[in-house]
Amino acid sequence: MKHSRAAIRYAKAVLNLSLELKKADTINDDMQSIASTMEGSKELQIMLSSPVIKSKIKKSALLAVFKNLDKISIRFIDLLIENKRLSILSQIAKQYILIYDLHKGSEVAKVTTAIPLTKALEEKILIKVKEIVGKEVSIENIIDPSIIGGFILRVGDKQFDASITGKMNNLRREFEHNHYVPKF
Repeated sequence: MKHSRAAIRYAKAVLNLSLELKKADTINDDMQSIASTMEGSKELQIMLSSPVIKSKIKKSALLAVFKNLDKISIRFIDLLIENKRLSILSQIAKQYILIYDLHKGSEVAKVTTAIPLTKALEEKILIKVKEIVGKEVSIENIIDPSIIGGFILRVGDKQFDASITGKMNNLRREFEHNHYVPKF
Protein backbone atom coordinates (compact mmCIF):
# COMPACT_ATOMS: atom_id res chain seq x y z
CA MET A 1 0.00 0.00 0.00
CA LYS A 2 2.74 2.45 0.97
CA HIS A 3 4.66 1.66 -2.21
CA SER A 4 1.63 2.19 -4.44
CA ARG A 5 0.98 5.65 -2.99
CA ALA A 6 4.62 6.55 -3.49
CA ALA A 7 4.46 5.18 -7.04
CA ILE A 8 1.43 7.36 -7.81
CA ARG A 9 3.13 10.47 -6.39
CA TYR A 10 6.29 9.87 -8.41
CA ALA A 11 4.26 9.11 -11.56
CA LYS A 12 2.27 12.34 -11.19
CA ALA A 13 5.44 14.35 -10.64
CA VAL A 14 7.10 12.89 -13.74
CA LEU A 15 3.95 13.47 -15.81
CA ASN A 16 3.72 17.09 -14.67
CA LEU A 17 7.37 17.69 -15.53
CA SER A 18 7.08 15.95 -18.89
CA LEU A 19 3.95 17.97 -19.75
CA GLU A 20 5.75 21.16 -18.79
CA LEU A 21 8.69 20.26 -21.05
CA LYS A 22 6.34 18.98 -23.79
CA LYS A 23 7.83 15.49 -23.65
CA ALA A 24 4.92 13.52 -22.19
CA ASP A 25 4.64 11.25 -25.24
CA THR A 26 8.37 10.46 -25.18
CA ILE A 27 8.35 9.73 -21.46
CA ASN A 28 5.24 7.57 -21.93
CA ASP A 29 7.18 5.50 -24.48
CA ASP A 30 10.02 5.15 -21.95
CA MET A 31 7.62 4.11 -19.18
CA GLN A 32 5.90 1.59 -21.47
CA SER A 33 9.28 0.08 -22.30
CA ILE A 34 10.28 -0.04 -18.62
CA ALA A 35 6.96 -1.54 -17.51
CA SER A 36 6.85 -4.25 -20.17
CA THR A 37 10.52 -5.21 -19.80
CA MET A 38 10.36 -5.38 -16.02
CA GLU A 39 7.10 -7.33 -16.15
CA GLY A 40 8.88 -10.01 -18.16
CA SER A 41 12.13 -10.04 -16.17
CA LYS A 42 12.00 -11.30 -12.61
CA GLU A 43 15.80 -11.07 -12.48
CA LEU A 44 15.73 -7.33 -13.19
CA GLN A 45 13.12 -6.80 -10.47
CA ILE A 46 15.16 -8.77 -7.95
CA MET A 47 18.33 -6.88 -8.88
CA LEU A 48 16.64 -3.48 -8.41
CA SER A 49 15.24 -4.41 -5.00
CA SER A 50 18.45 -6.02 -3.74
CA PRO A 51 20.12 -4.07 -0.90
CA VAL A 52 23.41 -5.84 -1.63
CA ILE A 53 23.88 -4.52 -5.18
CA LYS A 54 25.31 -0.99 -5.32
CA SER A 55 23.29 1.83 -6.90
CA LYS A 56 25.95 2.47 -9.57
CA ILE A 57 25.64 -1.12 -10.78
CA LYS A 58 21.84 -0.89 -10.81
CA LYS A 59 21.96 2.32 -12.85
CA SER A 60 24.49 0.84 -15.27
CA ALA A 61 22.29 -2.23 -15.73
CA LEU A 62 19.20 -0.09 -16.36
CA LEU A 63 21.01 2.09 -18.89
CA ALA A 64 22.32 -1.03 -20.64
CA VAL A 65 18.83 -2.53 -20.85
CA PHE A 66 17.09 0.74 -21.77
CA LYS A 67 19.52 2.30 -24.22
CA ASN A 68 17.29 5.00 -25.71
CA LEU A 69 15.86 6.63 -22.59
CA ASP A 70 15.17 10.35 -22.67
CA LYS A 71 17.24 12.63 -20.40
CA ILE A 72 14.19 13.18 -18.19
CA SER A 73 13.82 9.43 -17.62
CA ILE A 74 17.52 9.10 -16.83
CA ARG A 75 17.33 11.97 -14.34
CA PHE A 76 14.24 10.35 -12.87
CA ILE A 77 16.16 7.09 -12.33
CA ASP A 78 18.90 9.14 -10.61
CA LEU A 79 16.25 10.65 -8.32
CA LEU A 80 14.90 7.20 -7.44
CA ILE A 81 18.42 6.02 -6.64
CA GLU A 82 19.01 9.08 -4.46
CA ASN A 83 15.73 8.51 -2.59
CA LYS A 84 16.30 4.74 -2.35
CA ARG A 85 13.10 4.05 -4.30
CA LEU A 86 14.50 2.23 -7.34
CA SER A 87 12.71 -0.95 -6.26
CA ILE A 88 9.33 0.61 -7.20
CA LEU A 89 10.38 1.72 -10.69
CA SER A 90 8.08 -0.84 -12.32
CA GLN A 91 5.08 0.32 -10.25
CA ILE A 92 5.85 3.96 -11.08
CA ALA A 93 6.06 3.18 -14.80
CA LYS A 94 2.66 1.43 -14.70
CA GLN A 95 1.10 4.31 -12.76
CA TYR A 96 2.57 6.83 -15.20
CA ILE A 97 0.97 4.99 -18.12
CA LEU A 98 -2.43 4.97 -16.39
CA ILE A 99 -2.26 8.65 -15.46
CA TYR A 100 -0.99 9.57 -18.93
CA ASP A 101 -3.89 7.71 -20.58
CA LEU A 102 -6.39 9.48 -18.32
CA HIS A 103 -4.76 12.81 -19.19
CA LYS A 104 -5.10 12.01 -22.90
CA GLY A 105 -8.74 11.07 -22.39
CA SER A 106 -8.35 7.35 -23.04
CA GLU A 107 -8.50 4.34 -20.77
CA VAL A 108 -7.38 0.74 -20.85
CA ALA A 109 -10.06 -1.88 -20.50
CA LYS A 110 -8.63 -5.09 -19.06
CA VAL A 111 -10.51 -8.14 -20.23
CA THR A 112 -9.59 -11.36 -18.44
CA THR A 113 -10.57 -14.52 -20.28
CA ALA A 114 -9.72 -18.22 -20.01
CA ILE A 115 -8.52 -18.25 -23.65
CA PRO A 116 -7.22 -15.45 -25.92
CA LEU A 117 -9.83 -13.16 -27.50
CA THR A 118 -10.34 -13.34 -31.24
CA LYS A 119 -9.92 -10.09 -33.20
CA ALA A 120 -13.65 -10.01 -34.01
CA LEU A 121 -14.65 -10.42 -30.35
CA GLU A 122 -12.05 -7.86 -29.26
CA GLU A 123 -13.55 -5.31 -31.71
CA LYS A 124 -17.09 -5.99 -30.42
CA ILE A 125 -15.95 -5.52 -26.82
CA LEU A 126 -14.08 -2.34 -27.77
CA ILE A 127 -17.19 -0.81 -29.39
CA LYS A 128 -19.38 -1.70 -26.39
CA VAL A 129 -16.88 -0.38 -23.81
CA LYS A 130 -16.42 2.91 -25.75
CA GLU A 131 -20.21 3.25 -25.77
CA ILE A 132 -20.42 2.71 -21.99
CA VAL A 133 -17.39 4.78 -20.95
CA GLY A 134 -17.78 7.55 -23.52
CA LYS A 135 -14.02 7.86 -24.13
CA GLU A 136 -11.28 6.36 -26.21
CA VAL A 137 -10.50 2.88 -24.90
CA SER A 138 -7.89 0.25 -25.68
CA ILE A 139 -8.21 -3.42 -24.79
CA GLU A 140 -5.68 -5.44 -22.82
CA ASN A 141 -6.46 -9.15 -22.85
CA ILE A 142 -5.29 -11.05 -19.77
CA ILE A 143 -5.36 -14.84 -20.01
CA ASP A 144 -6.31 -16.65 -16.80
CA PRO A 145 -7.47 -20.27 -17.22
CA SER A 146 -8.64 -20.36 -13.58
CA ILE A 147 -11.78 -18.33 -14.45
CA ILE A 148 -12.91 -21.42 -16.44
CA GLY A 149 -15.06 -19.44 -18.90
CA GLY A 150 -16.77 -16.12 -19.46
CA PHE A 151 -14.83 -12.91 -18.79
CA ILE A 152 -13.95 -10.23 -16.27
CA LEU A 153 -13.99 -6.65 -17.59
CA ARG A 154 -12.20 -3.91 -15.67
CA VAL A 155 -12.21 -0.26 -16.76
CA GLY A 156 -10.73 2.20 -14.30
CA ASP A 157 -12.18 1.37 -10.91
CA LYS A 158 -15.23 -0.46 -12.28
CA GLN A 159 -15.33 -4.22 -12.69
CA PHE A 160 -17.90 -6.53 -14.28
CA ASP A 161 -17.40 -10.22 -13.47
CA ALA A 162 -19.17 -12.57 -15.89
CA SER A 163 -16.78 -15.47 -15.31
CA ILE A 164 -17.91 -18.95 -14.38
CA THR A 165 -15.68 -18.87 -11.30
CA GLY A 166 -17.25 -15.56 -10.26
CA LYS A 167 -20.76 -16.94 -10.68
CA MET A 168 -19.87 -20.05 -8.67
CA ASN A 169 -18.44 -17.88 -5.88
CA ASN A 170 -21.64 -15.77 -5.84
CA LEU A 171 -23.72 -18.92 -5.62
CA ARG A 172 -21.56 -20.24 -2.76
CA ARG A 173 -21.98 -16.94 -0.86
CA GLU A 174 -25.76 -17.11 -1.33
CA PHE A 175 -25.84 -20.64 0.09
CA GLU A 176 -23.68 -19.63 3.03
CA HIS A 177 -25.80 -16.53 3.67
CA ASN A 178 -29.02 -18.55 3.62
CA HIS A 179 -27.45 -21.33 5.71
CA TYR A 180 -28.55 -23.81 3.08
CA VAL A 181 -26.15 -26.66 2.60
CA PRO A 182 -27.18 -28.89 -0.30
CA LYS A 183 -26.80 -32.64 0.17
CA PHE A 184 -24.95 -34.31 -2.66
